[in-house]
Amino acid sequence: MPIHQPQQRTDAQSDRTGVRQAEAALVEHYPRLVRLAYVVLPPGLGRHRRVLTAHAVVQRALPAAGSKASSPRVPAQSRRTGPSASTEGTSADWGPAHPAYGWVRLRVLRAALAHERRPRWWPGRLPAPAALRPALPVVWGLRLFPRAGGVDELALDRALSAVDGPVRAAFALHLLEGLDESGVRELLAEAAVADPAGAVRRAARLGRPDRAGAQAMLRSGEFDPCTVQTRPSDLLRRRHRVRAAAVAAALCVVAGGLTVAVEQGARGGGEERSPAGVFAPVLDPAELMRTAAERWADTSRVDFTAWPARGGRTDDDALLGRALRAWAEPPESVRVSTTPGTAAAPPAEPPRLLFADEVDGAAVVLFHDSADRVVRYAEPLSGAGGAALDFARTDDADVTTGAAVVVSRTADGARFLLAPWIAESTTRDLLAPDTPGRPLEVGPDGVTAEVPRPAAGGACGTWPVLQLRSSEQIVEKHAFLVTDLGDLAPVHLTYTPKPGRGAPARQPREATSTEALLAWARTACSLRTLAGSGVRSVNNWAFAEQKLPEGGASADWLCTRADTWRGPGRVLVQFLSPAASPTEPASVVADRDDTALCSRFGQHVLAGTHWKAPSGRWYVLAAGSRAVTRIEASGAVRDAAGGPTFAVRAPRDADVELTASLREGGTLTAVH
Repeated sequence: MPIHQPQQRTDAQSDRTGVRQAEAALVEHYPRLVRLAYVVLPPGLGRHRRVLTAHAVVQRALPAAGSKASSPRVPAQSRRTGPSASTEGTSADWGPAHPAYGWVRLRVLRAALAHERRPRWWPGRLPAPAALRPALPVVWGLRLFPRAGGVDELALDRALSAVDGPVRAAFALHLLEGLDESGVRELLAEAAVADPAGAVRRAARLGRPDRAGAQAMLRSGEFDPCTVQTRPSDLLRRRHRVRAAAVAAALCVVAGGLTVAVEQGARGGGEERSPAGVFAPVLDPAELMRTAAERWADTSRVDFTAWPARGGRTDDDALLGRALRAWAEPPESVRVSTTPGTAAAPPAEPPRLLFADEVDGAAVVLFHDSADRVVRYAEPLSGAGGAALDFARTDDADVTTGAAVVVSRTADGARFLLAPWIAESTTRDLLAPDTPGRPLEVGPDGVTAEVPRPAAGGACGTWPVLQLRSSEQIVEKHAFLVTDLGDLAPVHLTYTPKPGRGAPARQPREATSTEALLAWARTACSLRTLAGSGVRSVNNWAFAEQKLPEGGASADWLCTRADTWRGPGRVLVQFLSPAASPTEPASVVADRDDTALCSRFGQHVLAGTHWKAPSGRWYVLAAGSRAVTRIEASGAVRDAAGGPTFAVRAPRDADVELTASLREGGTLTAVH
């Protein structure tokens, strides 16, 4: 007599069950998955596109109906049995430990990482292929942004933008998903990351020492694409775009006739329609955005959006039209320059007019657009010279980084257009720290007298800077320094004092104190190496003070960090030995690009150098930041010392490796 076995579930049934469970997990943890995707996606997409793409990545995580994509196979122990088996996917606990959630998370991770991967043959200037794929949701007429956070959240966002996708993924998986290092490595390997271990190591350096604070920030509104703010993208100009769309549709209908007309024009010398005509509403001077003169005093957003239109030619439609057309389609006669990481694309909507007037023999126009760029157009008033078009990024500009823009630059100096909230302006020389600032003349339109430029080569005898003071309507008694490094936006200079005994970590402050000016007097000339690189701000951090051997005086260690508008930073570690002159240049002992060192997310630093004592003996010196408790040397010399400083006799060219122990655990290698 045949024995009947219980009927086994078919593969098709298992796939359907797995998809139902994955869908239930996705719905229950949708905000969590979207936040993960948002953090992993390239920040270069911009906040609006990143919000929409994060939702699209999660919504596309499930395989399409009828597709051959592998579905989640649910382990036997997780399948429900008995009378309630038919309700699988609706009543189970779809927590993060559930296989269905893990399957969805992996697909979300793979899709988010794909937005940064380019095939070898793919042009580097184009977005990754995944970023070009059309996907829902689509928003028209609005721009979406997560809720704005504070300075710390902004700093974390910038630190994440300076690393690649796998590092962001490792950071998010550890702090948002709670995975340990081995779990993160395994998941990254499943997501086809080339070097999971390297990504985990680099992610471990982000957010230190306050990893709990970094975790709280990742879970804040700044990184929540499910709770967003909106603002219009085109507002009153929308009707013009609708009209333009109607015209475009009509053109498509008669495309054959237009093709014939173009061919006839090419043969018979007929006129061709300029592609700029497509942007007619955007390029109409009458559509330019203009801010009221007193708006800056009545808004909490103190940046370029609060600048009024100034200058004697703000109503010159002919000049404004030429500037806008040159922006949309620069002819060969126009010289175009961009700071690193700045797009020279046409404006997506009518830009804001900041300035239009004649300065130093040229008609100059300044715009600011919704892509956070300042654009300068200049054409000569006489002669045969061509026009110039300059682009600079101004992401998240504030009271200091949005305080001035170069309106004219000559071989000897530059004139600046100052923000409307600047109440007082002076100039001073960083290489003369004891000399008070001199008043700087400013015209009624906000344009300064010419300020000498720092010498680009040869002797570094002076370093002119602007010392500006904000109106008390913005900040009381707030003075700050900016300097010209060759870009449209001058660079904000700050200073972080030496660590105090038992005091919490110091924060960057304005470089106007005597201590700050003395430090900048010895490091100002190192700013030459940063010229034209799109630098937003430079901070001098006095991270250590060291008593020199043989009863010598004290020396200071500085970490000079330059942050760019696009995110990545550059670090110079400088050693300030005792000097006869207060302006004797410091010695650069380390130079590192694209690093989080000496920022909020790289608060530990160790550096070393060779030093010759007055006796003629050579030493290896080293110093670390306030959390360093022990420094060890290996190689040509082996020695160790407790505390944040170290000195040992060594030959002049001794090859020595330096490591440090940190107060909260872990080790640190010297930066080179």
